[in-house]
Amino acid sequence: MEGLIYVIIAIVLLAVIILAANIKIVPQSKAYVIERLGAYSATWQTGLHVKIPVFERLAKVVSLKEQVVDFKPQPVITKDNVTMQIDTVVFYQITDPKLYTYGVESPLSAIENLTATTLRNIIGELELDHTLTSRDTINAKIRGILDEATDPWGIKVNRVELKNILPPREIQDAMEKQMKAERERREAILRAEGDKESKILVAQGQKEAKILAAQADKEAAILKADAVREQKIREAEGEAQAIIAIQKAEAQGIALINEANPSQAVVALRSLEALQKVADGQATKIIIPSEIQSVAGLATGIKELVKD
Repeated sequence: MEGLIYVIIAIVLLAVIILAANIKIVPQSKAYVIERLGAYSATWQTGLHVKIPVFERLAKVVSLKEQVVDFKPQPVITKDNVTMQIDTVVFYQITDPKLYTYGVESPLSAIENLTATTLRNIIGELELDHTLTSRDTINAKIRGILDEATDPWGIKVNRVELKNILPPREIQDAMEKQMKAERERREAILRAEGDKESKILVAQGQKEAKILAAQADKEAAILKADAVREQKIREAEGEAQAIIAIQKAEAQGIALINEANPSQAVVALRSLEALQKVADGQATKIIIPSEIQSVAGLATGIKELVKD
């Protein structure tokens, strides 16, 4: 009986060990490809799974994460017969574990060879200058071709990047010289444009200074003319006031004479006084009115009577 008990215990322990060995827990971002009797049976996703001993086996563990592979530089020839070394970086992701397991032998090697041949075909249609400036176009073309070709393998190519483009040493030297000459040309252009702008600014400043000086002279001339005009106006107003004052004085004198009612003799004497003032001038001939002559005769007669 004891021997039978040991056998049963051993059988139970063996069953437990076998069961534990065939319990599989699939982690996140992983997939297990299961074969039963040598044929594809199922694809286990994340979770707990039990494998049938002897009949089923784990054929492949597939990662569902996006993966990156850096391929070594490939020699390519451009349309203008320049040989370059170009290395590529491919970002891909497995979308169908079954197709990835059974679709192609050595998927990474297949992708590398396909990338190299596609790159040669694309670069062969471009010249060196276009190759150096058309990275985005080349990347898009390679990605489209690879994605279509790897679809039967359960692989999706998300992105392709040209990591380095290495032309021959002499081409690099020529390009460096060309870049240096271009930088010197741009520097000369910038310097010339700076000198031009500086001269323009100086000329504009001189022009504005002349304009301001002319405006100042004009305003000064206007102010001077205004001052002269105002001075003349004041002088004219003064002369007019003086004339008016003289006229008023003469009018007042005439009025006083009229009020006094002078005799004919007084008028004659006034006339003689006026004639005397006229004779004091530079005139060589004086015409004396007849009225004054008679008055003069009368005055002489009066003077003689007084002497007698």
